[in-house]
Amino acid sequence: MTDLDFSTDNMILLGSLLLISGVTAAKFSSRLGLPSLVLFVIVGLLLNQFIYFENTQITQVVGILALIIILFDGGMQTNWRHIRPVIGVSLSLATIGVLITALLVAVFAKFILDLTWLESFLFGSIAGSTDAAAIFSVLGNKNIKEKLTSVLEAESGTNDPMAVFLTLSFIEMIEIGHMNFWTLSLTFLWEMGLGLLMGLILGAVTVLVINKIKLAETGLYPVLSMAFAIFTYGFTVWLHGSGLLAVYIMALYVGNKELKYHFSITRFNNGIAWLMQILMFILLGLYVFPKDLLAILGKGIALSLLLMLVARPAAVFISTMFFKLTNKERVFISWGGLKGAVPIVLATYPLFAEIPKAGYIFDAVFFVVLSSALIQGATMNPLAKRFDLLDEREKAAPQSIELLAAGRTSVEMIEFDVGKKSKLAGKEISSVGLPSEVLISAIIRGKDFVIPQGSTVIEQKDVLCFLVPANKEEELKRFFQEQRA
Repeated sequence: MTDLDFSTDNMILLGSLLLISGVTAAKFSSRLGLPSLVLFVIVGLLLNQFIYFENTQITQVVGILALIIILFDGGMQTNWRHIRPVIGVSLSLATIGVLITALLVAVFAKFILDLTWLESFLFGSIAGSTDAAAIFSVLGNKNIKEKLTSVLEAESGTNDPMAVFLTLSFIEMIEIGHMNFWTLSLTFLWEMGLGLLMGLILGAVTVLVINKIKLAETGLYPVLSMAFAIFTYGFTVWLHGSGLLAVYIMALYVGNKELKYHFSITRFNNGIAWLMQILMFILLGLYVFPKDLLAILGKGIALSLLLMLVARPAAVFISTMFFKLTNKERVFISWGGLKGAVPIVLATYPLFAEIPKAGYIFDAVFFVVLSSALIQGATMNPLAKRFDLLDEREKAAPQSIELLAAGRTSVEMIEFDVGKKSKLAGKEISSVGLPSEVLISAIIRGKDFVIPQGSTVIEQKDVLCFLVPANKEEELKRFFQEQRA
């Protein structure tokens, strides 16, 4: 391994090379049909041969910050109308499903990894949850049925509290030798409840501030929104609530409200989320030594297969038995239990606590995550195709436009989705009866960009882009409400 001169200039050069490597890996991942996180990790493992990195604190901080931003980006782009019908299934998977998965994996780990029972339950708790970064990355450009995509995205966004709770509980048991079940149960309910409450409150505050504040530059609005997301995590954790749940709920709330510069905020978040994914997974790859992974190759493969083929399916079928799902849908959801950054970040907690065999547990978790992303992530679309779970209509990439201005303009761009029940559908633009000084400047129709004319007929699922003076915003919002009635 080469000793490098870690001067400021060399660190900047190294950082740029990591980003270039990450972006290049993302390009190849789409061509190879692999989740991008797999190639990011591989880049880190390769660089591990030249760069020595073993800082647990930096790994954990970068990992948590990346998860905050990824959850915020995913929540902002999630449509509540799609999530609402499947919220019961998702919450059952995020709680009962994670618990069953953790218990079954613990039993397997006991005999395969030769751990004590408490260490085995700790391993199961770390490896039990699905990962938002992996799910959002893999499903983002796939044409899988909306119902299943919504189930997996909502599950991955809400199952972190259970995984964190179980991990910290078993660390405490290993350290002090006992656990008060009732105290821990109340703690879990407090963390879940507070995370939900703070997410809603701070989401409402974020929408209010962004819509009311007048910033000198439009580029500051995305920065402000992300600052609120990070604050939501920090403040909720300070109150001993679930910070990651609060961030996801806050993002879900903000993303489904009328928001100034919504598109600019979304695109900025998406870019930063990619940046954090690249840095996080390359850093995680740097943290693990390939020789340690080779040392547990056989055991890691056995654990991974048991998790994918036994533990996760059993958890899904049990936790969803009272919900209306076909067996094919249950099998697909089982296969969609992707592991990613969350288990690896949780695996750093035993390292901090100096738990016996913490390093061994970390390496095993890392192997399970890598194999899950590699095998399950690469085969989700073929499985959906085989089970006839793909949408007939090709998923269009999200499109929008934003008014580009110096930030001091009194004119804004506001979007309106034409739903099935909207009174605008089927009307010519000239007969709509818009408020004075308000113009439809563009229509986004699937992948097409339509330049509106007076004779242009508005269709269902069109996205109308309105150019509106600031003093006409409220009047336009009332107009929207009338059209939805």
